[in-house]
Amino acid sequence: MAKKKKKEPEDPTFKSIAKNRRAYHDYEVLDTFETGMVLLGTEVKSLRNGNVSFNDAHGRVKNDEIWIHELHIAPYAQGGYVNHKPTRPRKLLLHRKEISSIQARMGRMNLTLVPTELYFRKGRAKLVLGICRGKKKADKRQALRKSQDNRAMQRALRGRD
Repeated sequence: MAKKKKKEPEDPTFKSIAKNRRAYHDYEVLDTFETGMVLLGTEVKSLRNGNVSFNDAHGRVKNDEIWIHELHIAPYAQGGYVNHKPTRPRKLLLHRKEISSIQARMGRMNLTLVPTELYFRKGRAKLVLGICRGKKKADKRQALRKSQDNRAMQRALRGRD
């Protein structure tokens, strides 16, 4: 009889805010990086309420720094006059080696930086940034067909028991 795998305890300091499921549909994610973000106080409070949207969000490399553009963090309801602009560019925090490797890969191949997930870890907002290649319409159809076939196989195997 096979041994049961022990479940690793979940990180108690991890709190997921949002996932960009659309990125995995529209892009082929080649590599991911966990980055920190430079945020204002009202942005952090708004993120804790889950008020974020990934629509049209993308990363750009500018002056050996990576910035996230069009990431919509809704204004904080109790922010008053000190509130932030919802889609302002935000600086991402990465090591110099990571930035240079991203720059090199983006320069060689026609790739895009797309945010895939946003969460808090140990009280700090973290963004998972993916290096992506755009999918064609046929690729999307093929991926959908493959997942439907896998689902049908699992259903058939469950019925055999």
